[in-house]
Amino acid sequence: MAFTKTHYAKSYFVNRIFPLFFAILIACSPKVTVPNNPKPGWLSSKPSQSSYYTGIGKGTKGGTNNYIQEAKKSALEDLISEIKVNVSSSSVLSTFEDDKAFKEQYEQIIQTTAADEIEEFEQMGSWEDENNYWIYYRLSKARYKEIKDEQKRNAVILATDYYEKAQAADQAGDRVQALGFYFQAFRSMEKYLGDAIAVKVNGKDILIVNEIYSSIQASLDKIQVKVDPAQLMINRRLNLNTQTVLAKALYKDLVKAVPSLPLKATFEKGSGDVFPEYKTDENGNAKILINKITSRELEQTVSVKLDIDAISGSSGSPIFTLITKRLLVPTSQIILKVKRPIVYMTTDERSLGANKNNPQVSNKLKNLLANSGFEFTNNKKDADLWFDVMCDSEKGSVSGSIYITYLTGTIKVTAVQEGKEVYATAFDRVKGYGLDYEKSSQDAYNKGLDILEKERLKELLDNVLQ
Repeated sequence: MAFTKTHYAKSYFVNRIFPLFFAILIACSPKVTVPNNPKPGWLSSKPSQSSYYTGIGKGTKGGTNNYIQEAKKSALEDLISEIKVNVSSSSVLSTFEDDKAFKEQYEQIIQTTAADEIEEFEQMGSWEDENNYWIYYRLSKARYKEIKDEQKRNAVILATDYYEKAQAADQAGDRVQALGFYFQAFRSMEKYLGDAIAVKVNGKDILIVNEIYSSIQASLDKIQVKVDPAQLMINRRLNLNTQTVLAKALYKDLVKAVPSLPLKATFEKGSGDVFPEYKTDENGNAKILINKITSRELEQTVSVKLDIDAISGSSGSPIFTLITKRLLVPTSQIILKVKRPIVYMTTDERSLGANKNNPQVSNKLKNLLANSGFEFTNNKKDADLWFDVMCDSEKGSVSGSIYITYLTGTIKVTAVQEGKEVYATAFDRVKGYGLDYEKSSQDAYNKGLDILEKERLKELLDNVLQ
């Protein structure tokens, strides 16, 4: 076949001119950049899925924080926030006089604890840039309901078993054991207090949580705690002897002692050292030991009440703690009329061997003791404590224009009635500096006062207020 000039021209254009033209066209076109790390759509707009709870969390990079863990925690919290806690109008929570704040607190605790117990959520994606890290979780609503329903069924079975044991113990006359079983039943159901859960016990339909709670309160209402004496005149010093108050537990309806009942003693007003835990003997008695008063208040209160944690087995659960605060617990109070310790003080303070017109250590000590709840007398026979202060400064060396002195002294405390020394401390050559010996001596005294307040006062009070 013979090639014509026209055919040759077309072939030349296709093979030579067209590729050159196409290359020029590409070079002149706008440049399109495809990002290596495109932002996912779930980050721009949170997915809304009827079958899933979703959560997106962010962690900030930089510093020492674990930004991935921070993002995971944030995503779980976001997911949990979509799970609503519904309180039934027939539940035990509805009996708390429509206390809205209380119910909101309960719901908040439920959601907080749910974050630690959530299972089978999926990670659907993650994305990060130079400064932040994001993660996307989702949880099947159907699967979540299955898990929670199974947990509730198991809780109901356990609670019903404890409830039946409590009733049996109550019928057998062991009310303390019955109360313990009721509390264990209640702890089994603490996550479902907002639900009205019906069960059949002994052929009778009951709302299990409501019945358990009312049984606990009814059992508590039958117990009375008394203290003797109910009012006590007491010296803050306690004269080194513990003060004993007798607590007695009784069943109101039987007028009978409650043996083996755990009690708890705490300062309700004021402060001090009281032995905290007791159990009544076979006569329903327990000796409450008050060892020390630390507050300066003239009237203080120690409460003695049934120890719920001891009888129920403390779970440390915030829900259990929240609910049990609503219970009316058998309680009695010891009123303490506190007598302040009376101090008689003698002093011999010198500077470089000469009597000081202004006894600095004694005056400072009086001020500190007054602020700590002590009173003073000029008659030693009226005093509980005798403070004897002795101090003197002596000349040291001279270095250039600087004079050095040393302060030496003692503070002794004696219990007047016992005639026994209960505390002593010393200033051992506290060094002072000045442009002459008088100024140097004053500097040593100032340092001694600082030592007294910052280093010795707490030790002194701990010893004389035993």
